Amino acid sequence: MSRVCQLTGKKSIVGNHVSHSNIKTKRRFYANIQTKRIYVPELDKWVTLNVSTHALRTISKLGLLEYVKKLEKKGIDTGIRF
Repeated sequence: MSRVCQLTGKKSIVGNHVSHSNIKTKRRFYANIQTKRIYVPELDKWVTLNVSTHALRTISKLGLLEYVKKLEKKGIDTGIRF
């Protein structure tokens, strides 16, 4: 599973691990991506997505179709077709 949110495009970023002696080594900060089955009542079907927890909170607030419409209005291509 790639660690990229299918809706928002969030992915891991690169930073430094800083030790007590201030030695810096490269590390990655991973996005909190979860695989979820989401029911879409408008279409009467289940959809499986890899989404960030931030996107999950918004989906539970707005609904999946409304959230996808909002993202597409902003110009973000989700790549999800119903």
